[in-house]
Amino acid sequence: MAKSKVSVATLGVPRIGRRRELKFALENYWSGKDSAEALLETARRLRADNWRLQAEKGVTRIPSNDFSLYDHVLDTAVMVGAIPQRYGWTGGEVPLDTYFAMARGSEGDAGCGHPGHVHSTSALEMTKWFDTNYHYMVPELAPDQEFVLATTKPVDHFLEAKALGIHTRPVVLGPVTFLRLAKSGGEEFDLLSLLPKLLPVYTDLLNRLHAAGADWVQIDEPCLVLDLEAGERAALETAYNHFATEVPALSLMLATYFGALGDNRDLAASLPVSGLHVDLARAPEQIEAVAAKLSSNTVLSLGVIDGRNVWRADLNAILDYLKPVVEARPLDRIEIASSCSLLHVPVDLELETALDAELKSWLAFATQKLDELVVLGHAVSEGRAGVADALQASADAITSRRKSPRVHDRKVGDRLAAVTGAMERRKSTFAERREKQSGKLDLPKFPTTTIGSFPQTAEVRKARAAHVRGELSAADYEAFLRRETETAIRWQEEIGLDVLVHGEFERNDMVQYFGEQLAGFAFTQAGWVQSYGSRYVRPPIIYGDVSRPEPMTVRWWQYAQSLTDRPVKGMLTGPVTILNWSFVRDDIPRSQSCRQIALAIRDEVVDLEKAGAVMIQIDEAALREGLPLRRADWKTYLDWAVGSFRLASTGVEDATQIHTHMCYSEFNDIIDAIAAMDADVISIETSRSRMELLDAFRNYKYPNEIGPGVYDIHSPRVPHTGEMTDLLKLARKRLSDSQIWINPDCGLKTRKWEEVKPALVNMVAAARELRALAS
Repeated sequence: MAKSKVSVATLGVPRIGRRRELKFALENYWSGKDSAEALLETARRLRADNWRLQAEKGVTRIPSNDFSLYDHVLDTAVMVGAIPQRYGWTGGEVPLDTYFAMARGSEGDAGCGHPGHVHSTSALEMTKWFDTNYHYMVPELAPDQEFVLATTKPVDHFLEAKALGIHTRPVVLGPVTFLRLAKSGGEEFDLLSLLPKLLPVYTDLLNRLHAAGADWVQIDEPCLVLDLEAGERAALETAYNHFATEVPALSLMLATYFGALGDNRDLAASLPVSGLHVDLARAPEQIEAVAAKLSSNTVLSLGVIDGRNVWRADLNAILDYLKPVVEARPLDRIEIASSCSLLHVPVDLELETALDAELKSWLAFATQKLDELVVLGHAVSEGRAGVADALQASADAITSRRKSPRVHDRKVGDRLAAVTGAMERRKSTFAERREKQSGKLDLPKFPTTTIGSFPQTAEVRKARAAHVRGELSAADYEAFLRRETETAIRWQEEIGLDVLVHGEFERNDMVQYFGEQLAGFAFTQAGWVQSYGSRYVRPPIIYGDVSRPEPMTVRWWQYAQSLTDRPVKGMLTGPVTILNWSFVRDDIPRSQSCRQIALAIRDEVVDLEKAGAVMIQIDEAALREGLPLRRADWKTYLDWAVGSFRLASTGVEDATQIHTHMCYSEFNDIIDAIAAMDADVISIETSRSRMELLDAFRNYKYPNEIGPGVYDIHSPRVPHTGEMTDLLKLARKRLSDSQIWINPDCGLKTRKWEEVKPALVNMVAAARELRALAS
């Protein structure tokens, strides 16, 4: 009789391709350079590559339907027919361009280069996927919403893998999490009231998967790690009791991730499913309690390999930690898995040829994490002797990193210990500062500006790449960047913007640019991860103590300001955003790393002011993104996050105006913390919500100034002046005229000049209309 073995599973793998093949295929399709067939063929090839790689590595539970052309939540909305009327879908097969219109907005036939494109309309709202830097498209649902199985993508992908000889476990976003992530497309109502209509569609899908040959389906319900209300708990019971009755022959792996089950543990353990996955990288403390609650007949999936960070796992420590659970449970009722989808880490460390050997030995990307999973699976099933070399290599890497002198800097620790409370406060109140700033700046009512970056055109990227390769000299590259900067300054003056930016043409990324100039950071060549759609980022790796060896932005600000009499903002990325958009150390608290970064940014702020900057923007786009998923943990995080921003921003005089920017955020629940940041001006993304996000500031009576975004920069469409004026009228209902600044939703780096120029011209015109209305 064959000895039973544990299963080895991933919950999903990166979609983008080893060399970002999906990005280029998408952008070629959107620009009209390639056909839909070419895009879909690239997608098929990437899926096949992912399945084969996992099979060759020895993964036994290989996911399918983890691939998406844009976003898996959008895929789910399309799958169940949750397509708002404005996209023109009336049933039947969902056109590819309808799908992309939901993701990106549409300008009609002229906007994409493809015939049959839907009429001009705005995209779905976009926000962060739990506390990650991945963005998902927010489904819009109505009280009379009807659902239908509009696509069979999960079945199609399962059969696609089956044709390759690979038996997969399809992945589906759970119905309760789907409804919890959605929003009302009009009048507010209880979204969970739609569950009875939604469940038959899921049942239809699950039955089709079973008929196609699937024996297991992974259903993701990460909402189980959140604070749940009674209605949400009841909805989960209703959903899974329904599936147990309607699809009894199909085994369901209920997947939770990004945190501990906590007070939802008993609920999760009681649901009639065949398996339960828990995140033990984020919440290792829950293992014994979960195992004790779970029936011995239920497969326990142990998410021990971190799907959200790049550090090599301590495999020996994991095996020691798992030993009591493994010994108490049949091996065929145990699964060794990644903590969550590997979507959040780069594809393959072997593509990194420039990292030094020591640092590289400390890391594991998605491909290497597959190896770690298989080693753990073998050790649990067969014993450690068969993988002794791999376990020793893991131990050596852990020891090397722990003892490396490059990780700790005593000077940084001493400086952090010397920080006082006074260093985290401005010298005067906002009212006093505002009077001094107003006299110095002399801006018109409703001042106009942008968030910071201008288009990184093909020419800019080409010049940067040529400089990196040594094909363009430093002097010639500098001259090129100066020309781009001067052109941007002159154009901003021409259209009448009140506060200018230098455009950031010298910057590769708002975090990477700073990290490359700070001690304690490392960078990859191909460490791309998906942020949204075809937008990929290469997060820096914080491996050691952080400090600023020399000024980072002062020279470029000085050059830009020398070209104009109008104020040019100094542009910096804040410490919390740098932290949250990096792969962070796991050997010290996140708060400690953040305060180290804050001191480095503080030095830059002070140097900009000394150079003459009267406005300095410190972007904290990701402050809310790092908010813990459980409300009980919020205060601790917000205290150190807000404290870090203040430490970075408060070293200036009263007359220096501090701006900050925040991306998609629900502000109601953290408005106290935002006020505590005490920035003189905050700009926020509000266009897709039609200024609804400003309600938090109105209800709170927020005293400082606010720049509500008046157009969506994540879409290629150019809003007309009247559209922006209408949004500003909505803003005036929520804010006083003296508070309002006018700006786009976010930076313009990813857009094209042919989109940016008319949009900003229209924005300036909208400001003039508003001034006329207010006079």
